[in-house]
Amino acid sequence: MIKNAINIILKAGFKMGKQNKDLIQKLKGKSVAIVGMGKSWFDYNLAKSHGVHFDEVWAINGVASVIYHDRVFMMDPASRFLDTDDAGGQTKSMADMLQEHKGPIYTCELDDRCPGLVEYPVEEVIQDLNCYYLNNTVAYAIAFALWNEVSVLKMFGVDFSYKGNLHFAEAGRGCTEFWLSKCISAGMQVEVAHTSGLLDTDVPAEQKLYGYHRLANPLVVMADENGLKVEKINNLNITKTSQKPVLIDRNDSHLKPPEPNRW
Repeated sequence: MIKNAINIILKAGFKMGKQNKDLIQKLKGKSVAIVGMGKSWFDYNLAKSHGVHFDEVWAINGVASVIYHDRVFMMDPASRFLDTDDAGGQTKSMADMLQEHKGPIYTCELDDRCPGLVEYPVEEVIQDLNCYYLNNTVAYAIAFALWNEVSVLKMFGVDFSYKGNLHFAEAGRGCTEFWLSKCISAGMQVEVAHTSGLLDTDVPAEQKLYGYHRLANPLVVMADENGLKVEKINNLNITKTSQKPVLIDRNDSHLKPPEPNRW
């Protein structure tokens, strides 16, 4: 009986084949977490463990095999995973997920072997948003959020490059940041995991504004209820404190460990 109820809910949420926008009006004004496979996806786990709420969670590709989610975005044809080993280590887990997942999995074409596939509404998104710069799966997910008038978008595991490894970078960062900029311009609240390099989020505040970062008293950007303001860092009365390491064992129950940093 429970299984039947779940199937009814799933069928009410989307149609196989062409997506019906009228069925996802519930996304308007909601908060969504997009979770990719980069290192900062760990921040998603921290956020969840600290009670951060998301109305929906959208998984990118193989993340769907690991975390609870509401939608999956996989813009490659399913045949890439079912008929080739082009995806390397992801091939088997993706093939298993695609053949078992009930959907919705947004993609570029349907495949009878994968019951949950839904055609991404590419024509409607491009026409309504008047843009076709879409060179990676994350960009499609962000465009989908903008098209559906999501209010808050939180990005995890979407990193593309990493500090300490200048020789490694994934393609698509420019396109992804372009779509995030469009979301911000449309009034959407965009947040990025603090350990991610996306939108220079992991860059220290005094180093974000190029040129000014070379000054003895660099400019920093602060946000408050009135918007953004630019201040010289020495005017902010920031006091740096250092915390000595604390080692606690089973005999130190009278001590409390330091509170972890909150995302």
